[in-house]
Amino acid sequence: MANVVSMGADAVTAPEAAAHHPAPAGPEPALRIRGVRKMYRRSDGESVPAIDDTTLDIAEGEVLVLLGASGCGKSTFLRCIAGLEKPDAGVIESRGTILSSAEDGIFVPPEQRDISMIFQSYALWPHMTVFKNVAYPLTTGHHKGLSRGEVRERVMGALEMVGIAHLAEQHPAQISGGQQQRVALARALVKGSGLVLFDEPLSNVDARVRDQLRAEIREMQQRLGFTAVYVTHDQEEAIGMADRIAVIDHGVVAHVATPREVFLRPANLRVARFIGKLNEVEGTVTGVEEGRITVATALGEIEAATGQDGLRTGQEVVAVWRPDRTVLNGAADGENCWPGKVRTSEFYGSFTDSRIDLGDHEVMHWTTGDLPLETGGSVRLSVAPSDVRVLAQ
Repeated sequence: MANVVSMGADAVTAPEAAAHHPAPAGPEPALRIRGVRKMYRRSDGESVPAIDDTTLDIAEGEVLVLLGASGCGKSTFLRCIAGLEKPDAGVIESRGTILSSAEDGIFVPPEQRDISMIFQSYALWPHMTVFKNVAYPLTTGHHKGLSRGEVRERVMGALEMVGIAHLAEQHPAQISGGQQQRVALARALVKGSGLVLFDEPLSNVDARVRDQLRAEIREMQQRLGFTAVYVTHDQEEAIGMADRIAVIDHGVVAHVATPREVFLRPANLRVARFIGKLNEVEGTVTGVEEGRITVATALGEIEAATGQDGLRTGQEVVAVWRPDRTVLNGAADGENCWPGKVRTSEFYGSFTDSRIDLGDHEVMHWTTGDLPLETGGSVRLSVAPSDVRVLAQ
């Protein structure tokens, strides 16, 4: 990477810039993000944060997935890392080099950042062959000195890596969407930067190709060891790709953890509702002990093993659990056990979704069985306290 950091008309060297924000002791993360904020002005003149005071470290070789609904700020966050947006506050540092610091007036332009990016639209040059599209990053920055032989060796190596070396002389319009996505991936890998940003790269391909490409990207990442920041709104894609998931909610990182932790122990109710389907029962906390939270609800007392930090007796809360954790026709009595009637039961191929009425309350039950329940039939439902989490309203 070029070691000159742009400061408007002035410039300082990367070591000088880094001195303003020294790295802490210990392993150096691939990316260190501190207090980043990006504001946008609406048509009515009001300024709103797309990214609001975000602090995050991304480790070498990690896949961090930014997950959130459309408009939550995740793509803006990615563009700030790439240098396509200029943050209004905070510091972004990569491997000891300050890429942007609003306080110090530092902003490294995108072409000088040793970062590759894959766009949702692929951003392929239609008039260039596959070979020339992949070779393009090697014609800029410190790669400009490569010989023709070195460029060809790198390009063909990247194309072979993604399985499309035989398409080198084709143009983008002559290949499929899945093949175009592989071209974009090869172009990102050819620089060997070790840091790749993915902006919803699989949203334009069909489900079968998407599943295949997702597996290929993850396999290549593990084999090559590059660091990735991956943006998606698809929860299944996030869970399948990530070492850690950062759930973005209205410009704020609401929860950062492993996929398992985010899914089974969400930090708050908004995160829980965004990650998959959820059974919810409102109530009031009547007891908080180590490993046991009791909630008074319309269904009776619900016992839970985990809850949001800081819960207290008398607090209005929601007891939540996933549909696949609902047990059908288990114990006749005991904790979290209720009689009900089947409202609907539908087979969806990989699972059967049943909706059970517990008086005025509906609970979802998912099973891998392929025989739907009889509508109107009487059943008993239960859920283990270990599968229930209590979250503040």
